[in-house]
Formats: sequence, structure tokens, C-alpha cells
Amino acid sequence: MEITNVTEYEAIAKEKLPKMIYDYFASGAEDQWTLKENRNAFSRILFRPRILIDVSKIDMTTTVLGFKISMPIMIAPTSMQKMAHPEGEYAVARAASAAGTIMTLSTLATSSVEEVASTGPGIRFFQLYVFKDRNVVAQLVRRAERAGFKAIALTVDTPRLGRREAVIKNRFSLPPFLTLKNFEGLDLGKIDRSNDSGLASYIADQIDQSLSWKDVKWLQTITSLPILLKGVLTAEDTRLAIQNGAAGIIVSNHGARQLDYVPATIMALEEVVKAAQGRVPVFLDGGIRRGTDVFKALALGASGIFIGRPVIYSLAAEGEAGVRKALQMLHDEFELTMALSGCRSLNEITRDHIKTEWDPVRAVAGL
Repeated sequence: MEITNVTEYEAIAKEKLPKMIYDYFASGAEDQWTLKENRNAFSRILFRPRILIDVSKIDMTTTVLGFKISMPIMIAPTSMQKMAHPEGEYAVARAASAAGTIMTLSTLATSSVEEVASTGPGIRFFQLYVFKDRNVVAQLVRRAERAGFKAIALTVDTPRLGRREAVIKNRFSLPPFLTLKNFEGLDLGKIDRSNDSGLASYIADQIDQSLSWKDVKWLQTITSLPILLKGVLTAEDTRLAIQNGAAGIIVSNHGARQLDYVPATIMALEEVVKAAQGRVPVFLDGGIRRGTDVFKALALGASGIFIGRPVIYSLAAEGEAGVRKALQMLHDEFELTMALSGCRSLNEITRDHIKTEWDPVRAVAGL
């Protein structure tokens, strides 16, 4: 079957993967309202294309934290990628590098920061959970830094894991032939590895529920890497993030896996962008499946977007080749959307190129 868009990979992944693993990647929290809304909200944004503009040359390149990339489409952290395909994070790292874009590696990866670095050149960020034992956190950060990772994406919406009922029903646990490679070789201190009650409860027990703004400051004392805060949804927290030294913000609801009935990220984006006032870049993850979605996010003020599940599904379906193709399809769709909207470069994409159902009625010239 000819794959023509990234959404088609999900059905293939569902067929290929064991139910426990597919459900782990696909499910959201509780009623999964936010999971559906992350996608549905994009359909409530329409285009206002401009015509008769010379779009024979289109430049999609951009700079993120000083690093030039080919397009504003990057790879979000998703855990345990070897559950989707034996090559896991290796395949994703190579695909991102080939596409000239950024990969973010999860703390809970099935390949270590050193292994991912060994796949060759590429711009990579490291997603970080903060555990009760700060020594473990410091070791993870220093290893990422030594391995050439360029930024820390600190997940800030997970003082406890959300209730993912499909995962509970399946009694999910990491397959025995896989391990969380970033924890190998660490001085684990207080972490008790003797309790085999399943990965979710193990991690839940180690994530620090006392994480607060002071820890963002602490993180800056142990690394020179820029810190992005991943999981911001409000103007209030945007202002606090900037006050506390964040180098950037990722508007995220954790793929709708944490608190159900929070807004879709595309709905929360504009509030965050307005509060940031251009002081730091604002990025978005959640629900992106089309180049049109990428354009809508940029029109609402995002500096770029991150994709998660499309990477996992394309990886499960076709390995590295699938991830490469998924990135290429999104690239091509986004380029076409720019052309048909009359935009030759990213800085030409403006709020005026879209209208949303929550807009006040716009005055139209001549009426």
C-alpha cells in the first residue's frame, strides 16, 4: 500500500505491535477527551490564503537555540522506542539527522545518550524527568552534556503519572529483553531496583512530587545547556518560566497522557505566546499530523513544533525508512501549505493567514 500521509502509519502500527505495546503508545488519560481534542482543535482553524505572490522559491529553514535546521518540524521525546522496532532510538536519530532536524531523546529510552550519539552527527536534545535522588538527575544531565546533546527539555507536568486506563488494564511492563539504558552504569543511590511491580509504578515512585521552580534554578547550576520547559499551558506559568531562566517553552499536555480535560495544545498556544512577548521561543507538541497543522501552529506564534506518535507509528511500520518518510511527507505538506498561502519564508507566516472560531469578527476591507 502506498503511504500518502503520516496518519496512515497508525493502522499499520496497530496491526504489527502487540496490543499492550500499541495501547501504551496510543492511549491518553482517563476519558481521553484531550487526546481527541489535540487533533480536533486543528480542524477549527481555517486559512486566509494570499494570492498572486511569487512562491517559486520557498525557504523553510529556521534556527532553534542557535542551531540551524531544515524545517520547524522536530522530534519529541517518546519513551522506549525499541518496543516499536528493534532499532528504536538509533533509527529515529539517524532519520532526524538525515532530515536535518532535531531529535529529543527520552530519559526513559531503550538506548542510552552515548549510544544515540554514536549513530553519527546530529542536533539532539535530552528530555529530563527529575527524580527524588538529585544525584541520579545530575549524572543523567552530565552524561547528556558529554555525549554532545545541545539542550535539556525538562518535563514539568508530571509530579505524578496520569491515569492511563488502557495501560492499567493491560498490566503494562517493559518487555524483559529491553532495559532503560540511561540508567545503566549510574550510581542509583536510593533507587530500589528489587521491586518488580512493573515499570510504571517503579518510575512513579521515583519521580519527585516536590519538584518546584527552585529546581529549575538548581538545574542551571549543574549544566551550561539551555533548559526548555516542556508542559507549560498558561500565561502565568510562562511568565514564571522566563523569570526562572528558561531558554524556551514547549506548550505540551504530554500527548494528553497526564490531566484529561486540559485544552488542546493548539488552543493553549496563543495565550503562552502572548505572555512570552518574544523573550524566549515557544514551541508546541501534541496532535500534529499534517503540514497544515504545522502552518497553523506557526501562524499562532510557535517557533516550531515537535511530533511524537507519528514517529513511533512510522518506526513500527517501516523502521528508519518509515521515520524518514514521515518527516519528508510533513516537510512536503508544510512547504505546499506555505506556497498555497502565499508565504515564501517562515517569517511571512502571520496570524492574518488564519482565522479561528474563537476570533472576534474581523473587519474585512471594503465591507
